[in-house]
Amino acid sequence: MKVGFLACPGTLPGPGPRRGDAFEHDLEVAALRPALATRGLELVEIDWRAPLDEFADLGSVLLGTAWDYQDCAAEFLARLDALAARGIRVCNPPEVVRWNIDKGYLAELAGRGAATVPTLWHEDAGRAEIEAALAHFGADRVVVKRRVGAGGEGQHSFTCDTLPEADWRMGRPAMIQPFLPAIIEEGEFTFVFIDGRFSHGVNKRAAMGEYRIQSIFGGHEAGYDPAPADLATAEAVMAALPFTDLLYARIDMVRLPGGELAVMEAELIEPYLYPEQGPDFGDRLAEALARRLAVPAV
Repeated sequence: MKVGFLACPGTLPGPGPRRGDAFEHDLEVAALRPALATRGLELVEIDWRAPLDEFADLGSVLLGTAWDYQDCAAEFLARLDALAARGIRVCNPPEVVRWNIDKGYLAELAGRGAATVPTLWHEDAGRAEIEAALAHFGADRVVVKRRVGAGGEGQHSFTCDTLPEADWRMGRPAMIQPFLPAIIEEGEFTFVFIDGRFSHGVNKRAAMGEYRIQSIFGGHEAGYDPAPADLATAEAVMAALPFTDLLYARIDMVRLPGGELAVMEAELIEPYLYPEQGPDFGDRLAEALARRLAVPAV
């Protein structure tokens, strides 16, 4: 049986230019391909926009590195629906993606008792909203993010002394959060779950002079063995999700001034899952997928 690994032109190997973080695609494929092969599954890298006929012999697809979907969310969701309609198992499923694609889900998680970063929600944001957020949070710096976004793209940070121009607008649905010093001091903590169980932890740190922790901005990461209390906080976020049969999930957290971790994002669509920090990651995900596909043990 063939398993598709959905990607995009910027991450797929080939003659064209690749994104600066395309090496993460290569690392994930290198971990998954042999693990799937030992279970009789062949991994096929494929552009998520490829003609539907090219998906005909795939029994399942992993959302992989489709890292340009945020600018065409409706098209992406329609493609996942079309694949599912053809009987292809989509991991994670379209209904999960539809819920997770707008970061407004964080408000729902907060309502379910999960610890979240304080957030203001706007259909758009300009200088007035930035000034109001600084006052609301009693902060001297805030971060403005796209509600439908990925990889830190289109993100802005403003301080009381570096406000945007009077006519600046985000130009899309936005969320505003206080800048948390812990991002610089100790970084962001990632908890990778496979089939609902904790797999491995990652500590992600920003490059000097930067606050975004993604590798494309110079961020770097190391393995992280979470304290029991921190793992329990991440597990509480998992328990707050309205889905119980996720193949994978990545819970990104940061420490609040009071010392407790709060969820920044619950990544259920196409997160990089850090195979270098989880040496058993390939086998764990391959085994979980094989169970879902009822593939006989090899």
